[in-house]
Amino acid sequence: MFKKTLSGLVLTGVLSACATSPTGRHQLIFMPDNEVNQMGLQAFDDLKQKKPISKNPSYNQEVQCIANALTQSMGGNWEVVVFEDETFNAFALPGSKIGVHSGLLKLVDNQDQLAAVIGHEIGHVIAKHSNERLSQEVAMKTGMSVVTSVGGLGPVTSGLLGVGAQYGVLLPFSRDHESEADVVGLGLMSKAGFDPTQSVTLWQKMAQATQGGQQPEFMSTHPAPATRIEGLQKHMPTMIQVQQQALASGKHPHCLQK
Repeated sequence: MFKKTLSGLVLTGVLSACATSPTGRHQLIFMPDNEVNQMGLQAFDDLKQKKPISKNPSYNQEVQCIANALTQSMGGNWEVVVFEDETFNAFALPGSKIGVHSGLLKLVDNQDQLAAVIGHEIGHVIAKHSNERLSQEVAMKTGMSVVTSVGGLGPVTSGLLGVGAQYGVLLPFSRDHESEADVVGLGLMSKAGFDPTQSVTLWQKMAQATQGGQQPEFMSTHPAPATRIEGLQKHMPTMIQVQQQALASGKHPHCLQK
């Protein structure tokens, strides 16, 4: 009886949980934002306990500067942490958390390329991809699975939030999520005054750097480089205009000197 009632509640939630992403895509989202944010806080705290944090002042200042520029229009207090890790990774979590690996800072040529990666990761948060993935998972697994998912995810939390396979990912972002995060991130960097054309250069560089080796975990479900670049270039004329407007309004980020 309990399972039937709970299943009915989930079904009711599913039927009333239609949402629209920043790009106009229909989404299934019914988990409370504050609950998903709390999961993000927990996952981020766990990472800070497990992974060494960079004490390099330049790295921390540069990443914080870029994150501030990207999130200025959104408000909120975003926590930014640079982890000492040579892999080319970055991520953002619900609850306004951003993590960047030191290896990524060594790979990029300029602030615009780093802004492309961080903007992409923030795009996942803005589009509520973690909530969408979690909602889909809960909708598929009713009964005790729902109780487990909502009541205490434990080690599953990081996976549901898309932190990365090295942290226990179980449900990677879909290619649709990745493509959408590209578009949202491109808009963020352009509005902040960063050069959107450097996003194409960055993904070309990333593909070359990982050719024949292990690709970054955050790229494991990304579209093929050619597909990604084609998608970015489709929006480029508009985004160049957006950047020009940002520059004209006085937005000139100076974060990373190389």
